[in-house]
Amino acid sequence: MIANWNNAKRLVIKIGSSLLVNANDGTVKAAWLESLADDISDLKSRGKEIIIVSSGAIALGKKSLSLTTRALRLEENQAAASVGQIALAHRYQEVFGARNMVVAQILLTLGDTEQRRRYLNARNTISMLLQLGAVPVVNENDTVATTEIRYGDNDRLAARVASMMSADCVVLLSDVDGLYTSPPEENSNSDELKATRLDFVEEISAEIESMAGDAGTELSRGGMVTKIEAAKIAVESGAHLIIASGKVRNPLATIGNGGPCTWFLAQANPVTSRKRWIAGTLEEKGVITIDAGAVNALYEGKSLLPAGILKVKGNFEKGDAVIIQNPDGREIGRGLTAYDHADAVKIKGRKSGEISTILGYRGKKEVIHRDDMALKPR
Repeated sequence: MIANWNNAKRLVIKIGSSLLVNANDGTVKAAWLESLADDISDLKSRGKEIIIVSSGAIALGKKSLSLTTRALRLEENQAAASVGQIALAHRYQEVFGARNMVVAQILLTLGDTEQRRRYLNARNTISMLLQLGAVPVVNENDTVATTEIRYGDNDRLAARVASMMSADCVVLLSDVDGLYTSPPEENSNSDELKATRLDFVEEISAEIESMAGDAGTELSRGGMVTKIEAAKIAVESGAHLIIASGKVRNPLATIGNGGPCTWFLAQANPVTSRKRWIAGTLEEKGVITIDAGAVNALYEGKSLLPAGILKVKGNFEKGDAVIIQNPDGREIGRGLTAYDHADAVKIKGRKSGEISTILGYRGKKEVIHRDDMALKPR
């Protein structure tokens, strides 16, 4: 798989707060950041484009504001982010500038990747920065994001940025060097039960998801839940995703030299920008369940007609993203609906020729057009 690493032209590198900021004194781990900058300088010298998704602003701001003794309220976290973001950007500028690299700060909110116009604006800005040779440093705009309107974690943010920017590969630098069959700190004395790291994951099956567990830390299985979710977004948009340890110096060079990690492999088929955006949408507003005949029709390249719809759930409006699932309840893809929830309920199971009679206006014959749909591999 080193060949895949060498062939990747555009990479998104996600850096967790614990890798970048000392927990005891709230300062940046300077030596580690310098080693990462060396790695990125080397990759850029070989013609690669790098986008960084970096945590750390809140951790830095908490120290500056003396907010380190207790759990913080939302507004305190937002205040810490606004202070810490300046310090974080300055450190990146200082360290990367010493290596003749220009960095740019990009702060995103959920709507910047979920709303098509804002998505295109963000994509164009980052594309121009890459064209000019800069290294965009992306973070969620925690100063304005609330619980209801946020990505929730930078793993998924990195995957959405990769999807938006048509990246070849996402690297999640973590506290652990990959996905294990069981928590690596458990059963260490039993060869039979010993946790095994998976080198490659070709399909994110129910068995793979079960390895992520429900709760805990990255070193147990719970911290893997968001990474598996990120992997789904990445591979469905055509990007490989790597989980690797960031606890070592020069972590990217370590991957390039064949160091331990887990690769989630993307499908080889190309994905258009629009379908990539639809596939990676986090904020789906409803679910449409279709019959087996409609499933086959979609995989033959046809649009979703009302006759094939069995059930409609959610509170969506025209143009919203919805999940498409088969009769067994398994998600087969996502699409942008041409009807709101109330009208979709009225026309489900009916022929397209009856739409105008049922609704009182002449609507589209497709509930989801094939161009507005992104299907998972069959």
